[in-house]
Amino acid sequence: MNSRGRTVRGLVAGAATLALLSGCVVVASGGFEDTPQRPGTPGDGLGRTGAPVSPDEANRTAENALTDVERYWAGAYPRLAGGAAFEPVRGGRHPYTRNDPPPACGDAAGEYQPNAYYCPADDYIAWDAEVLVPQLHQDFGALLTGVVLAHEYGHAVQTRLGVGRQPTVVLEQQADCYAGAWVGDVIGGRSATFAAPTARELDDTVAGILQLRDEPGTSATNPQAHGNAFDRIRAFQDGVEEGPARCAGYDAENLPITEVPFTTREEAATGGDLPYDQTIELLGEDVQEYWARAYPRVAGGAQWAPLRIEPFDGDAPRCEGRVPPPGAGSLDDQAFYCASGGYVAFDNTRLGPALHDRIGDNALGMLIGGLFAQAVQERRGRSSTDRDGRLATDCLAGTWTYDLLNRGTGSDVRLSPGDLDEAVTALLTLGRSDENAAAGAFDRIAEFRDGALEGIPACSE
Repeated sequence: MNSRGRTVRGLVAGAATLALLSGCVVVASGGFEDTPQRPGTPGDGLGRTGAPVSPDEANRTAENALTDVERYWAGAYPRLAGGAAFEPVRGGRHPYTRNDPPPACGDAAGEYQPNAYYCPADDYIAWDAEVLVPQLHQDFGALLTGVVLAHEYGHAVQTRLGVGRQPTVVLEQQADCYAGAWVGDVIGGRSATFAAPTARELDDTVAGILQLRDEPGTSATNPQAHGNAFDRIRAFQDGVEEGPARCAGYDAENLPITEVPFTTREEAATGGDLPYDQTIELLGEDVQEYWARAYPRVAGGAQWAPLRIEPFDGDAPRCEGRVPPPGAGSLDDQAFYCASGGYVAFDNTRLGPALHDRIGDNALGMLIGGLFAQAVQERRGRSSTDRDGRLATDCLAGTWTYDLLNRGTGSDVRLSPGDLDEAVTALLTLGRSDENAAAGAFDRIAEFRDGALEGIPACSE
């Protein structure tokens, strides 16, 4: 998060298409590297817990996934290719280890890397069967293993369709989208290998994709760029929700890319994060001002009544009719909206500092923005706690992000590289599916994304 004219730095990132990147075009071979970035480590509670997965088990999952992905493309490819039949990779599949490296790819000798990739020169798919795939399988589940290999097969599909020269980040996110299209097919119950995933398994998969994002501050023009977590998850969800035709339409002119570089040394050194107290002050003022402007648009012209922010130490303040009510869940006891008192409150000793220190300033911003959106939903006479209400609240929270993304250079508060990833990580941390969850993180992120990319019209009924 950036502030201008306060104590910190000055520039921000806005969402933009890739039309200006036409000077940086490649035909990408793709690759998932074992380069997990903050946020999203298992230590942050985003990974699964369970018994270790052996390399043999992970490799069987990878092989089965590739077989199922080929089944999927046998049916889906002709619809993208004017009726042409799908041809599986001619060069085969190549699991490799340190002692058994992959084959050469064109003129490049094969060498061990903790990676998974498609080789266009020899039309094969290879993956690290020793470290990368077993670790991802163990931490995030079998479905993520399938997604990684489906992403690589997405590059093979690109080669067959002849997508031409596009910026690397477009090709990588198109492959993410194709992987999501396969998952959508699995969700539809058409796979004989993978059962339709539970909401929790989908959340685990999204958490794994979060691990595979670019380092914050990477430029979308970087020839190695794959995308930040917000963009990669958006591409994956596009495929799940809309299928491969949506993915095939990706190009540099129409793809909303939010990944931008840091612009100052200070911003790069701090990761763009404001101090904790300043985050609460600046974002509290900003979200208040935003809803003073936006609330009449969603509430039939009604005016916004100012809402206090009450961080609390120790016991939560008493509130009659608080939303959610006490005891609704462990998180609900740490953050709530008090309609009778005209405030939102959150735990200032554990929850707030943990979000800020372990994820980043905009994770705390996501908490504050979500509480304000909950107040918006309740004030206009609608539930914010059932499934539909929870998702509507997330979309409304996203509209504040849309406003931040589309401001001019004179704004006091704007987004920094990494802030959107922090928001997604916060939703994963706060919204993982369990038997008591109104909605899982996968669906909540999708609603937040719609609000963040389209604004208030995306949240209209």
